[in-house]
Amino acid sequence: MRQQPHSPPRPPIGMVLLAAFFAFGLTACTVTIVALVFSGGVLDGVWKLNPEAHAGFQRIGTLWSVLLMLVVGMACAAASYGLAKGRWWGRRLAIGILIVNLIGDCANATVRRDPRTLIGLPIGGAMVVYLWPRREEER
Repeated sequence: MRQQPHSPPRPPIGMVLLAAFFAFGLTACTVTIVALVFSGGVLDGVWKLNPEAHAGFQRIGTLWSVLLMLVVGMACAAASYGLAKGRWWGRRLAIGILIVNLIGDCANATVRRDPRTLIGLPIGGAMVVYLWPRREEER
């Protein structure tokens, strides 16, 4: 009887779904970068989804907008990879990204007086709680 080579355990479905969520974040950043760099092109329609973001990017300029989206996209890519591979740093990076996003949602609700941004709080909070290591996982 042949022995199967040891294969690493598969990550739980929740981690796989969160890895897909962060992969989507990378995709959104990539589309945003292309729409910013090739202004007036085929992707200009994406700004109809979030005209406030387009106005914000225009205020800070194309260079800074692209750099910001590159950083966010790379963070999302790393978190996605780390979560998919079951790495501890992927989990911590994902928690960090989500916490920064939660702070941004609170700031938007307060500064812009836009309560719609608060919808992200329970969703992002639930993701952080799911990702937060349990005591038995830390051993």
